[in-house]
Amino acid sequence: MTKVTRAFTFLKQAIKGEEMDYTTGSMNKAVVLLAIPMMLEMALESVFALVDLYFVGHLPNSSHAIQTVGLTESVLTIIYSVAIGMSMAATAVVARRVGEKDPMAAAKAGAQAILIAIGFNTIISILGFIYAREILLIMGASNETADQGTTFTRIMMGGSIVIMLLFLINGIFRGAGNAAIAMKSLWIANLANIVLCPILINGLGPIPAFGLTGAAIATTTGRSIGVIYQIYHLCNGKHLLRIRLSYFKPHFEQIKALLKIATPGIFQFIIASCSWIFLAQLVATTGGDAGSAGYQTALRLMMFFLLPAWGMSNAAATLVGQNLGAAKVDRAYQSVITTMKYNVTYMAGVMLFTFIAGPYVISFFTNDKQVQDVALQALYILCAGYIFYGVEMVLISTFNGAGDTWTPTWVNFFGFWVFQIPFAYLLAHYFNMGPTGVFIAIPVSETGIAIIAYILFKKGKWKTIKV
Repeated sequence: MTKVTRAFTFLKQAIKGEEMDYTTGSMNKAVVLLAIPMMLEMALESVFALVDLYFVGHLPNSSHAIQTVGLTESVLTIIYSVAIGMSMAATAVVARRVGEKDPMAAAKAGAQAILIAIGFNTIISILGFIYAREILLIMGASNETADQGTTFTRIMMGGSIVIMLLFLINGIFRGAGNAAIAMKSLWIANLANIVLCPILINGLGPIPAFGLTGAAIATTTGRSIGVIYQIYHLCNGKHLLRIRLSYFKPHFEQIKALLKIATPGIFQFIIASCSWIFLAQLVATTGGDAGSAGYQTALRLMMFFLLPAWGMSNAAATLVGQNLGAAKVDRAYQSVITTMKYNVTYMAGVMLFTFIAGPYVISFFTNDKQVQDVALQALYILCAGYIFYGVEMVLISTFNGAGDTWTPTWVNFFGFWVFQIPFAYLLAHYFNMGPTGVFIAIPVSETGIAIIAYILFKKGKWKTIKV
């Protein structure tokens, strides 16, 4: 079999989603089979924001629309943080139970995680719906932007339960080693969003044009369709995990165990999210509407490339969890090193592409020259740290996959709150660098986080965590 044929076979097997035992066999094959669908899944998650960005970026007075989408996404990162924290706990517990060859316990853990997420997110959705305009103003939006974007933000915040479930249920599938189902749910959700976005924004036949609001309706509807697909596969009994209705009866010991892992994990990502929110607000107040829109454009493009890397990093979480469950510590360690090599190679390629194609990509998403200039400067500065981002993501996923969620939480606290936020504020205000100072603070702090995370990884505390 030639290398090309073997690569094609691997790709086909990864996308098809054949279930296998990841605690034995070739490590390279295990990483590739998990990483391909996980990378595609995360790339597709980022497509939501890019599709919205493209269509609203071509509306009249697009700077207000782009700013609304960007600021709302920045606030939604809190929802993402809770969702990722819960999905991370679900991945860790499900992977550990699967490694122990106990799929029923894995399914029950998944059901309890869903129960927790629904209860928590209901409160956030209600508050976000009621205070949508106030949220935009707090984030630094002008009154005009807040007036135009309130309905968009209200729909996105009110429907955030589907964001929570999409992340969480995909985390359950990833823990079970079935990353292909997680990927396909995003395919379906994105296809619906891509079809609905231009129709609802610009109108078609008897369907009126909803403008910016149409983007929120399309995105929320697309994600809802993806969640329905997930639930079908969780319950149809054709996969390793099958969740039954009886599994949703509250099991307080299991809930306590999940929250023990999820709580620091949620704080871990909320710390990072609040830092991004502060930076977005700092750019909006020092750079105005054009500066904010340019930063949000660059950020969306950066996340488009970073999310696939995060997907590859999730392969490490699954492999570490399952191999620790099977008492194969050395194999768990090797899975991290192998995944890191792949991720660094990918991020180096993305950095090169960004330097070459940045101007062309940005001009595709917005016609505003001021916005384009800020976005290009931000993108060039942000991509300087891409290789370190790749290392950091794998190591953070390693700790989380092992159930050691406190280590990356403290790393994020010192890296983002103790260093990044004061450093960005200092450069933006005291050195009068404005948005440029904020852009510089991001790769500098991320590089420091990667170095600290690697030192802690080598110490090996993550190998001894009980889940």
